[in-house]
Amino acid sequence: MKMYRVAILGATGAVGREMLKVLEERNLPVASLKLLASKRSAGKTMLFKGKEIMIEEANENSFDDLDLVLGAAENDIAKRFLPIAAEKGAVVIDNSSAYRLDDQVPLVVPEVNPQDAFEHHGIIANPNCATIIALVALQPLHQAFGAKRMIVSTYQAVSGAGVGGIAELNEQMKQLVNHEEISAPKTFQHQIVCNLIPQIGGFNDEGYSSEEMKMQNEGRKILHAEDLLVNCTCVRVPVIRSHSESITVTFEKEVDVAKAKEALSKAPGVRLVDDPANALYPMPLDTSDQDLVFVGRIRKDISDPSNHSLTFWCCGDQVRKGAATNAVQIAQLLIEKEQE
Repeated sequence: MKMYRVAILGATGAVGREMLKVLEERNLPVASLKLLASKRSAGKTMLFKGKEIMIEEANENSFDDLDLVLGAAENDIAKRFLPIAAEKGAVVIDNSSAYRLDDQVPLVVPEVNPQDAFEHHGIIANPNCATIIALVALQPLHQAFGAKRMIVSTYQAVSGAGVGGIAELNEQMKQLVNHEEISAPKTFQHQIVCNLIPQIGGFNDEGYSSEEMKMQNEGRKILHAEDLLVNCTCVRVPVIRSHSESITVTFEKEVDVAKAKEALSKAPGVRLVDDPANALYPMPLDTSDQDLVFVGRIRKDISDPSNHSLTFWCCGDQVRKGAATNAVQIAQLLIEKEQE
């Protein structure tokens, strides 16, 4: 079996650390691993398969003699370094939003459009976390009935904003318990403890946030459905990990709840958890630190007399399946194809 020379750009961030963990869990054939980060992290070490690997400061010369580069850095860092990696012959799988809507860059969810990964020109983009979670749940239903329109509300965990989001919620929770004054927010626009914030990103002229527009723009590209209609509201909630989503979909064909549940029960990357009579449905606590998207609360949309709409609830770990695991799965697709 061919062994691969791999690098992680942004290795010390939340997604980079998870990529390292998933690479080890899935036992990819890694011959060598380079961990790249900022100057302040250089010289520190991280563990991979029981061995300490020294973190290096990323620079233009960091990408020689590599096969795969996993990007877990912000847009500006991705734009600076990842084209260099691709020019030097590595295949780049990038988790930033820098290249997602670039016509020359495939945007891939392995359970949805794996074939697109093989059409790359050196860079493959990882979609937004909320988009990944929604489309893994939607794909078997889309195949069965043909999705035309989605109305989505997301309930997004603070870890989606990085380690700063987690620290801010934890700090405010301690202050609340100790009856102290809640400190001024730094990561979020408002206090997050005991609160919900209906803003993730800036707003456009129509009043939709940048996070909300990703569901439409990325969803159309991944599904190859330019006419897909999406109305999305994204809300930050005081949950540490795992995003939740309430989704109503209108389909081309008349829908059947039993057939929908059957399709979901057999779908890759999905776990059907749908027994509301016994209080069984997807929740963030159950979906954290694993890679499946849990789907439940599946029911007909009673506001649609045409019987073409379904409503469901799903949850998934946005750090893993919504970011790190999805990137590693794309790497696995490429490796398996090359090993055929």
